[in-house]
Amino acid sequence: MDILRFITAGSVDDGKSTLIGRLLYDSKNILIDQLEAVERASKFKNDGELDLALLTDGLRAEREQGITIDVAYKYFSTPKRKFIIADAPGHVQYTRNMITGASNAALIIILIDARNGIIEQTKRHSIIASLLNIPNVVVAINKLDLVNYSKDIFNKIKQEYSQMADQLSLKNVVYIPISALKGDNIVDISENLSWYDGKTLLDHLETVELQSTINLEKARFPVQYVIRPQSEEYHDYRGYSGKITSGIYKVGDAVTVLPSGSQSEISAIEVNQQQVDEAFAPQSAILHLKDDVDISRGDLIVKSNDLPKLEQELEVLVCWMGEKPLKVGSKYLIQNNAMQTKAVIREIEYKLDVNSLEKQEVEQVSLNEIVKLKLKTAKPFPFDPYKDLASNGGIIFIDETSFVTVGAGLIQ
Repeated sequence: MDILRFITAGSVDDGKSTLIGRLLYDSKNILIDQLEAVERASKFKNDGELDLALLTDGLRAEREQGITIDVAYKYFSTPKRKFIIADAPGHVQYTRNMITGASNAALIIILIDARNGIIEQTKRHSIIASLLNIPNVVVAINKLDLVNYSKDIFNKIKQEYSQMADQLSLKNVVYIPISALKGDNIVDISENLSWYDGKTLLDHLETVELQSTINLEKARFPVQYVIRPQSEEYHDYRGYSGKITSGIYKVGDAVTVLPSGSQSEISAIEVNQQQVDEAFAPQSAILHLKDDVDISRGDLIVKSNDLPKLEQELEVLVCWMGEKPLKVGSKYLIQNNAMQTKAVIREIEYKLDVNSLEKQEVEQVSLNEIVKLKLKTAKPFPFDPYKDLASNGGIIFIDETSFVTVGAGLIQ
């Protein structure tokens, strides 16, 4: 049975947590003690309705304020598929949390309040979905019960979003009218939405075609650890351990170590303490090389006939997560997998305006802004453009003094 990882995104009070609670409740994926706890907590509300958002809003501050702060992960299954849901915050200041949840998603549900239509945060989340190349998008137009289940309002929002989706090159966009609070079109077909002849949300989630996110063509092996016991039993043992992020490695393959450029050949491969002839993504493995090459944590072992780019000047699309603004001349650590190096910002090419999608000139970058940068690294940096190979094309920016992650970037 395959697994669908998806994320819910949207602005504050669009109903993300309620939607997930409704999915769990109506698909019978809630334990009795969980339901009893929600029923007890819901008694404090005036309207007497079951507050399904409490199933995901686990932090005390979330329950008190009625907002989502942290990314909450929920797991459930139906006879057709297993699901991992990330409930992302809607507040602008928690956009960084949304990016974390979206980075591994195969589908994003963008909720829109039917009363408000498309707003700034809808656009920001849609831009992030586009930048991260999320292969499936569901636009769930929620709270239709508050606009008398209006077909005209649904069609108006659908038309407006379609224009933005074309601009952002979003893929496989599906529009579903729902009411998370009332349960319309979540698991069962709604009589209130008789004018809609498409699938319910759960039906779509169960049947959407999943594309493999693992590339088996380009072989990339970031070294996590060099195993050198130097004991009597393993006197000459030298293995390079890590997780194969893409591709296939076989004994006898000619390989190159980056950034040094040293070359060798795979003499042995271990998986689960067993010698094997080949290993492939996403397996964790130990590679042994024919020659004693100088390799350390962060180096990249690739096949010699398919090298990534190796450059010191990078163009990167960045969502800035730091409280302190980014400026030309600022220095950071950048990291991809285990490889880390120092970098300096050489140029801010433009900021992407989330309302108009126009490119604007700016002198500095503030929290949650999306920009294109040019940076220079202290040493040659091996990478693949993100659109070609996501696992080797994404970087994070780390503050050199606090070691806090302050940005997420996609190498162009």
